Amino acid sequence: MNTALLKKTLRLLAEMAVIGALFLLGGKLAAWLGWPIPGGVMGLALLLLLFACGVLKPVMLQLGAGWLMAEMLLFFIPALMSLLDYGALVRDEGWRILLVIALSTLVVMVVTALTVEWVCRWSLHREP
Repeated sequence: MNTALLKKTLRLLAEMAVIGALFLLGGKLAAWLGWPIPGGVMGLALLLLLFACGVLKPVMLQLGAGWLMAEMLLFFIPALMSLLDYGALVRDEGWRILLVIALSTLVVMVVTALTVEWVCRWSLHREP
């Protein structure tokens, strides 16, 4: 194994360790504070704070973050492929698609709330 590849591998592992440590620290911090915020979000907030204070620079985690982004893409291949297939449709009608998604989500939430309310009232009237 040549030294350049070894250095790159060690740097990748070190950057991944920093990112993982921030994720774990964010989870511990959220649990300690009792906040209903996921550990990943708290870890990202910590990372932003470290960037803002100058403790870390984005270039210091570029290799690890790039690798994570490249691997995370595997989970979204079906969605990305549909975007590639229908890119023109999304460009032309994207706002309408987002409006339909938002409205349908709202309708589902309202109908679910009304159904739960109806079932609760029905079950209360049914009890002797």
